[in-house]
Amino acid sequence: MLQRGLLPDFSKAVLREVDTIDGPAAVSSPEIRDLRHLLWCSIDNDDSRDLDQLTFAESLDAERVRILVAIADVDSLVEKNSAIDGHASTNTTSVYTAAEIFPMLPEKLSTNLTSLNEGAERLAIVIDMTVGADGVVSAGDVYRATVFNHAKLAYNGVAAWMDGDAPPPEKLAAVKGLDENLRLQDRVAHALRGNRQAQGALQLETSEARAVYENDNLVDMRAEQRNRAKDLIEDFMIAANGVTARYLENKKFPTLRRVLKTPKRWDRIVTLALDLGEHLPEEPDAGALDLFLQKRRRIDPDGFEDLSLTIVKLLGSGEYAMVLPGQEGEGHFGLAVRDYTHSTAPNRRFPDLITQRLLKASIGGRAVPYDNAELSALAAHCTLQEDNAQKVERQVRKSAAALLLSSRIGQRFDAIVTGASEKGTWARIWGPAAEGKVVRGFEGLDVGDRVHVKLLHTDVPRGFIDFATV
Repeated sequence: MLQRGLLPDFSKAVLREVDTIDGPAAVSSPEIRDLRHLLWCSIDNDDSRDLDQLTFAESLDAERVRILVAIADVDSLVEKNSAIDGHASTNTTSVYTAAEIFPMLPEKLSTNLTSLNEGAERLAIVIDMTVGADGVVSAGDVYRATVFNHAKLAYNGVAAWMDGDAPPPEKLAAVKGLDENLRLQDRVAHALRGNRQAQGALQLETSEARAVYENDNLVDMRAEQRNRAKDLIEDFMIAANGVTARYLENKKFPTLRRVLKTPKRWDRIVTLALDLGEHLPEEPDAGALDLFLQKRRRIDPDGFEDLSLTIVKLLGSGEYAMVLPGQEGEGHFGLAVRDYTHSTAPNRRFPDLITQRLLKASIGGRAVPYDNAELSALAAHCTLQEDNAQKVERQVRKSAAALLLSSRIGQRFDAIVTGASEKGTWARIWGPAAEGKVVRGFEGLDVGDRVHVKLLHTDVPRGFIDFATV
């Protein structure tokens, strides 16, 4: 982390500031609505403790549903230019490694006082959306409110219940009416996703490897799969981020947008499609790419995750960009949306905290808290630090995988090429999920090629895993 400009520890100044905070934010203002009575709940990973958002649904009529997303009001305890804010603005993100989590904010805040914890009253920014049966968001508003989390739920348990594979989780069953509300949320999420797909949003299926421990011993790196509950939260967050961007635009405020530019390696995507007997246009076209992906999912469901991983690598990384009022943003190629910001995870991402400050200023009729030069510099810095954090996470993940593979030198694996450039060629294997460098037989390989590799060498401290094609 230090080599990449990230701070692993909080300074004494930060810790002194944290010591002066003895409770959650409590603000009395006519602009803060009391929404504690609504059936709010959180859905996150089983081990998540920094809860950034709650959701709720309400039927308006036969066609329209009101979706509310409550976002933790982190700004009320983390003042701009404070020591805590300085640490957060340096790292710009929490760093989640297989060995340890390095939170952007001290845990006294992120997992307690600024977290939307179960059974706790908290201040929040509420994103209020009206969604039609066709998945179109017809109206949106943003305001401040007090909320109460009635149930802390986990993705896997909720998904198993929704799919009919398990009874409702105990906490879900304990709250009267919450099951019906979640069924309604699921239906709206499906409509939102369908509308995005009709606009050309890419339906990819990728997974991230997570460390699995037994009695504090690392035993596996296991790929986490998507499920219905994860899709629900993702669909709501994408919609909420769109409403946020448009709200600030209407208020004539600048925004910090999340953009994914037109892919530079579209030619390679076209070649991959041709290899599979399909034709894509010469110019990048998200709609055509999605139709190709869905056809491949039907034809080769077992190989779809490999194809998805390949496309993700070729699409490139997202980045942050400042957009002025009235200015046309680049949009997000993969999501097929033009208005998109990051606003729903202020405990974990600094861009979301920036957006929250912009929202609160616009709601309260105050001046923009950042000037244009500051926002532009922050956009570039957040992009850089996100990349650095991902490199640290990848490095530790590789070290964990190297540790698991160190006793398997000489074994052979099925693999897919995930990177090919002048810097080298990389391939991913499964069981354990791991990525390594192809140091022999890499000539002519490109992203998406399926190969057989033999494990030659591992270096745990440096996270090196070396393969040769066979």
